[in-house]
Amino acid sequence: MQQELEQLESAALDELARVSELSQLEAWRVQYLGKKSALTAVLRSLSSLSSDERKVIGARANSVKESLQNSLATRKETLSLESLDESLGASAIDVTLPGRPLPHGRLHPTTQVMGEICSVFAGMGFQIIEGPEVERDYYNFEALNIPETHPARDMFATLWVDAREDRNARLLRTHTSPMQIRLMEQQKPPLRFVVPGRTYRYEATDATHEWMFHQVEGLAIDVDITLRDLKETLFEFCKKVFGRDTGVRFRCDYFPFVEPGGEVAIECVSCKGAGCRLCGGTGWLEILGCGMVHPDVLSRCGIDPSVHSGFAFGMGVERVSILRHGIDDIRHFYSDDFRFLRQF
Repeated sequence: MQQELEQLESAALDELARVSELSQLEAWRVQYLGKKSALTAVLRSLSSLSSDERKVIGARANSVKESLQNSLATRKETLSLESLDESLGASAIDVTLPGRPLPHGRLHPTTQVMGEICSVFAGMGFQIIEGPEVERDYYNFEALNIPETHPARDMFATLWVDAREDRNARLLRTHTSPMQIRLMEQQKPPLRFVVPGRTYRYEATDATHEWMFHQVEGLAIDVDITLRDLKETLFEFCKKVFGRDTGVRFRCDYFPFVEPGGEVAIECVSCKGAGCRLCGGTGWLEILGCGMVHPDVLSRCGIDPSVHSGFAFGMGVERVSILRHGIDDIRHFYSDDFRFLRQF
């Protein structure tokens, strides 16, 4: 019987070496290690042998079984690797071919314009500072000469965070002007900075209005700052952003936190002043509000208005983009339409 086991092992290993596909291994296993295999029959017949023979034949049979199991596992691993190599070879990458082009990410048009605006003012010596989007009533309104009963509050459709009604009530800032107060409280003149950021209004959206938009606020405080300084600063800004040949107009306007107040308009980018639908036939497009900081605002922040003066301005970033590129609907900026965004 021991010779029979030797022959069985030899025949099984020879046949296993000739197996060339993974699918054939199962048939080999059933033939040589299955319940009806010759090796299993030898193991079942051990009980008919004498005690001495059972020890010798049993040990050899178990040795053959272990050898065949190990050989099966090794052959299976070898065939698996060969199959993988063939699969990779069939889909091999030709390294001599040019690489596949990947789409390039770009900054959002609003981010681009906001960065350009800040860059222009940084070149004039203004610092770039950001402020909180959740603001207190005091900084958003009261400190800017807009008390609770002031009619100017009707201009701001406010999104409130708190239900309480006092100067500490929190809200989503309606403009970036609150940082004027915060910085004048924290620092002493001279001051010169711009504040870019998101602002929020509780209003219906249409071609010219959004509930969330971006502003850039500017402030300069020093000794002997005059309206001429304000005009020259904004005149230079308009020329750098819209071109040296673009006409610029200053007119009076009202804002509670400046006195006097004004607005800046540029020559219509579409009709060049002749009058069209974009400019409402006037030939001009308003781009920002501005003015000399109100003495009460300075005093409230601990700055003596008899010694120091300053100017402030604020503009909508999306509005600048609309005017520069002739965009007819502010909602395009936040529509996630790649046909629109890829133009920038």
